[in-house]
Amino acid sequence: MRRVFLSYHELITSYGIGSRKTLEAIEQERSGIHPARYIDDQHTASFVTSQIDRELLETRFQELNPSKEYTRLEKILVCSLDSVIKASTLKLDDRVGLIIATTKGNIDVLDTEHPFPKSRAYLPEMARAVADFFAFETEPIVLSNACVSGALAVATAKGYIQQQQFDHVFVVAGDLVTPFTVSGFTSFQAMSDMPCKPYSADRDGITLGEAGACVLVTSDRERTDATSMELVGEASCNDANHISGPSRTGEGLFRSIKKAMTQANITSEELGFISAHGTATVFNDEMESIAFHRAGMSEIPIHSLKGYLGHSLGASSLVELVVGMHSVANNTLFRSLGYEEPGTSHPLAVIETTTPKKITTFMKTASGFGGCNVALVCKQLSNE
Repeated sequence: MRRVFLSYHELITSYGIGSRKTLEAIEQERSGIHPARYIDDQHTASFVTSQIDRELLETRFQELNPSKEYTRLEKILVCSLDSVIKASTLKLDDRVGLIIATTKGNIDVLDTEHPFPKSRAYLPEMARAVADFFAFETEPIVLSNACVSGALAVATAKGYIQQQQFDHVFVVAGDLVTPFTVSGFTSFQAMSDMPCKPYSADRDGITLGEAGACVLVTSDRERTDATSMELVGEASCNDANHISGPSRTGEGLFRSIKKAMTQANITSEELGFISAHGTATVFNDEMESIAFHRAGMSEIPIHSLKGYLGHSLGASSLVELVVGMHSVANNTLFRSLGYEEPGTSHPLAVIETTTPKKITTFMKTASGFGGCNVALVCKQLSNE
């Protein structure tokens, strides 16, 4: 079976453009969440969020000399892809795939006064616009499965490589803060007025965010760098509990964890930490604590990064995967920002202070609407 590696990557977040910007802020335990007074040019709202700076994004995008107009999300995806494609030096031939992960895509073009045609909200149209920017020879693949989209796209890329359909796959993810997403989570009474507090007893809901992320998934060991890792285990399971409510027993997440760990052929004691979903809603965090307890992982260091970046929907798990790769490379456990006191029925070893620690493996988990769950197990590359 072909080995699969997570290689070059890029992040675009409220901290700025480039993975280093985000990592430096997280190392300093500095939140990227801020008060918002707008969602777009036609809508205003008062809430806290984590949004990408518009002028900074536009400046970066124009440096790429676009020949036509693109939506804001497409600009995020293109800018995320650009540096990774350049770092890889790959020719974008028929052995190179592209997977675009998103929950809502260009949902903002459905607003009445948006300048783009409403057809741009169709995910294939968005994907084709991004792929054509770089002249990919292969058809872009869209993966839209709620909030697990980014992590599931990485697992899917591994499958394509092991089945020898591709040798390399660029996985790029992005989602926006829009009137649609804000009104949706507000209707669930799931939005917090303050920066979210995953796993904490006083948590009261999510903070929405937006981000772009890209990672090269490859079979080429030579096309890796100091932060690269091997993807040794992956699994997904849908518990089909409810369209928006997670399983009360954590069944889908539990099964994903167990299968990914079996595939990775490691024990829970070998895991350095877990980068969990941790949305700070009462039901999600409780479900995760049950699943980790059932999997015998209650004592493994765990964090959620939502207190730094908010919940960027389909992009969140890919962003957090990249941060996890840096955590291993830097031998550092990053604090779970916002956590103050235990707030779940089963104990979790929540990381309360950024701490040096030798790490060789970690697990990234994600859960989403519709009962979807994903677990990825990553291992540091040896000097072979």
